[in-house]
Amino acid sequence: MITAKFRSALLLAAVAVLVCFSLLAAQSASKKKAPLPSSDLPFSQTVTAGDFIFVSGQIGIDPATGKLAGADIASQTRQVLANIERHLKAAGSDLGAVVKTTVFLKNLADYGAMNEAYKKMFGSSRPARATVEVSDLVAGALLEIDAIAVKSGQKSELERK
Repeated sequence: MITAKFRSALLLAAVAVLVCFSLLAAQSASKKKAPLPSSDLPFSQTVTAGDFIFVSGQIGIDPATGKLAGADIASQTRQVLANIERHLKAAGSDLGAVVKTTVFLKNLADYGAMNEAYKKMFGSSRPARATVEVSDLVAGALLEIDAIAVKSGQKSELERK
């Protein structure tokens, strides 16, 4: 006989699994347009406010396969930034207009390799950044990055020091 407590625990576990699959589905949309979030998720993937574009945290899901881009931090970093760039292009901007990022690393030991891939993707347009270690990330990801950018027409007003 299944108790009410056990039934509640099973229901919560099923909801958690559905949320994880919804996140993966939102990340795996077509390469040509930014993925749309599941209507069940309580956030937007991208929000534009005036001249600013806010991109929610992205993980290294390759939209072509729906799977993580690789098991190493460099592959996932490149994919995360490519995902952010897709969102920015859909909103009228690009990586060169990013002014701030937050990097959430599962393991700070990956900092150096992440930094190398990050530098290559951003080139000389280096945004302000915070990097923190977290205990876990969705879908087994090694990192997650969120970004704030300006619309491309405002790039000339950026001052980087």
